[in-house]
Amino acid sequence: MSTRTMVAGNWKMNTTVSEGLELAKAIIDHAGRPETKVVFAPPATHLSALCALVQGKDNYFVAAQNCHQEENGAYTGEISAPVLAELGVDYVILGHSERREYAGETDDLIYPKVQKVLEHGMQPIYCCGEKLAVRDSGDHLRLVGQQVSTALFRLSADEMSRVTIAYELVWAIGTGRTASPEQAQEMHANIRNLIAEQFGPDIAARTTILYGGSVKPDNADELFGRPDVDGGLVGGASLKAADFAAIIQAA
Repeated sequence: MSTRTMVAGNWKMNTTVSEGLELAKAIIDHAGRPETKVVFAPPATHLSALCALVQGKDNYFVAAQNCHQEENGAYTGEISAPVLAELGVDYVILGHSERREYAGETDDLIYPKVQKVLEHGMQPIYCCGEKLAVRDSGDHLRLVGQQVSTALFRLSADEMSRVTIAYELVWAIGTGRTASPEQAQEMHANIRNLIAEQFGPDIAARTTILYGGSVKPDNADELFGRPDVDGGLVGGASLKAADFAAIIQAA
């Protein structure tokens, strides 16, 4: 197994706890013992049950969809990193395009979240990506590079070695536009080159960079065949056990 490969399923605000457990069990039944890291990112209410389910199962992990940058305090509705760590959460998704869009999150806010997740022994899955106007203007490589540098380049090399990056094609969401594997590879290679310049080639070579843009069973092989695409951050297809298992096999 390549240590870089990963398939993460972001369930967003879908499934009840019982439905989520049934889904995760079905995925495990379909996928068996996978040769890639498989990450379930359910709603926060499911985390304890999912952590118990995957305990002792090789290459299955659980991610939270967000966390707060403070350890405690008067932050109604938020969840802190130490709480997630105590539950047994392995990864935390940070900076997802929906958090940026609906909660106004910026990379200056996401950076302390990354720090807090690392401090408590978990691994961030840092999301970045550009909207349609930026893509059409040809400024996409610079903009995503700025996102990555603002959120991650104040980390030490050791801290960076524990970060996964997910490139989200925000410009293809709901626009009718689709991205080619070549476009995905271009951005992933650009991100890896930036990491190499900042942290050195060894860290860059070990960094997992996921593709987050409508990964499906019929396009996973072609996408994951690109040298700098290490797997996927999967949305809708992660809610269908057979589809998600097929994507896992592609990785």
